[in-house]
Parts: sequence; structure tokens; C-alpha cells
Amino acid sequence: MKPVELHLPDLPEVPLSLGPVVAPAGEERRRAMPWHLRLRETLSTYLPILLMAALALATWWLVKNSPKPPGEVAPRAVSADPDYTMSGFALERFAPDGRLMLRIEGAQMRHYPATDRIEIDGAQIQAWSPAGRLTRASAARAVGTGDGSELQLLGGAEVVGEDAAGVPLLMRSEFLHAFFIDERVESDRPVLVRHGATELRAAGLLYAHASQRLELKGPLKVTLTPRAVP
Repeated sequence: MKPVELHLPDLPEVPLSLGPVVAPAGEERRRAMPWHLRLRETLSTYLPILLMAALALATWWLVKNSPKPPGEVAPRAVSADPDYTMSGFALERFAPDGRLMLRIEGAQMRHYPATDRIEIDGAQIQAWSPAGRLTRASAARAVGTGDGSELQLLGGAEVVGEDAAGVPLLMRSEFLHAFFIDERVESDRPVLVRHGATELRAAGLLYAHASQRLELKGPLKVTLTPRAVP
């Protein structure tokens, strides 16, 4: 196929005249301004952009330098040392109805948080039953529960009370395990028991006031004091 040629008539030449380039009025005004005003205008134009850039940079810096969340912390072991010590103290424990149940005094007391136990030097204890019956106890040293309801009395230990009939009852040993709320005393060491005018010596004892039970472990020695003849 042969190519097709098209012939267009000659067009008249149109002269193109270019005048001087005129700058916009705003640009002319800006050029006429002093340099410090031009600088201020430029800064005011770009200030929002600069502020956004500064904010983005500050955010990046905070994220990079913020402290990392702590990992799983292992539970801290409870110290075997006492967490507090009191000297020349007096502690009192009350029943829910406000009745005084227990009073403990001593030269010094130490509390051990690992076992919630207390250790008392020069212990002096007073315990009141719900019926108002008073039991006194003393020892060179006492070790027991944090609330003082159970104490092991060591060194010259002594518990003094009375039975249900009001007869005085004394228990003395180098070791007495006293449960003041339950009104119970135990010992596996040689003991001396004085009940009224009767004195008993044994290798150990178990006394429970609630059941009026006094059990002595042999060998047993009893000393009876005869009544005076009128």
C-alpha cells in the first residue's frame, strides 16, 4: 500500500511579541521589604512545618528513651532477721466485745516475719478467760505466735492460776508450753505442780482447764501438807 501525502495550504506568519516579564505584585512587595522583615515573613510561613517536625522528633526521642517495662520480678525472700524490735514494751490483745484478753510485758521483743513468731526476753504475761479468771505466767525467755496466744516459756518458767473450784494451781519448770486462749499447759521436762496444799513433782505434765484434766508423767513424787489440828 502506498503512503498518502496530504498538502496543507501555507499559513500566514503571525508575529509573536513578548513584552517584559512582570513579577507578581506580592513578589515585588517582598523584594522591597527590608531583609529582617523578609526573614520574619519566611519564618512565619514555615513555622508550622518546623513545629510539626520538632514535635515528631520529640516523640521519637521519648519513645526511644522511655524505660522498658520491667520483666517478671521474682518474689522477694522473707528475711530470717527480725523486722522490728521493742524494748520495755507492753502489748494488749482484746476480744471482739472489747474485753481485755491478754497482756504481755517484757524487757525486749523481736518479731520474725519469716514465721510470724515473736521472741521475748523477761516475759510477763497475764491472760483473762471469758469468765474473768486470771492466769499469770513468767519466764526468762518466751517464743511463740505473733499474737502471743501460744508461747513456749523457757528458763524459770511459771504459770499460776486456779482450778474451777478456785483452788490455786502453780506449775513451774524450765520449759512450759502455754496456750492462753485454750487455758492449756504442756511440758516434757521435769515439773513442779502445787495444787492447794499438795505439791507434786513429775517428769512432765498436761493440763487442760476446760476438761479439768491434770495429767502427770512419772516418775511422780507427791508431798502432802497435813492440815493444822485445831
